[in-house]
Amino acid sequence: MAEEKGEKKEKKQIQFTIIKNDPTDGHRGFGTGVLNLENVTPVFIDVEERKAFIDMGGMHARSQVERGIKFLPNKEEVPNGKPYWLVWVTVERKEEGPYYHGVTACELTVDRSIRRGYKSLPEHVNRMDKSLKGHIIVSHMDKESKKVLADFLKNHDPGMWERSDEKLKKDLEEE
Repeated sequence: MAEEKGEKKEKKQIQFTIIKNDPTDGHRGFGTGVLNLENVTPVFIDVEERKAFIDMGGMHARSQVERGIKFLPNKEEVPNGKPYWLVWVTVERKEEGPYYHGVTACELTVDRSIRRGYKSLPEHVNRMDKSLKGHIIVSHMDKESKKVLADFLKNHDPGMWERSDEKLKKDLEEE
């Protein structure tokens, strides 16, 4: 099927991952205690462009933002880095339906001209873990990025936003 001139091919919209059946359901053997990442989604916020997007490559540090970049643990070594937030969003289900259970943000910067960036790997891992456990850690984000994230989560699924904890709404919508 050929594209008509002037028509743009629409990108497939990536959705949040919602929990599947528990693979250890009914037994306590192999796999018990293993971290289940099926319900966590990496959302990137481009601070300068003021836009949010899902990139599942972020689960293994292979997102479009991170590809081809050597990350350094010292922010001062990347003085011209473009700022991003990597937000770990965990979705759980309650009787009324799915909701945003855990939302935690991590900072990273990328300077494509020198193929270097800054991120704290321990912080990224710990924040993913906190998101899985239902924590909301977004208060350290800049005001504009909070608004971008709140709008993204609301627009993705208004019902999920409504069913989410008041702390998430308060922390993202504070003036």
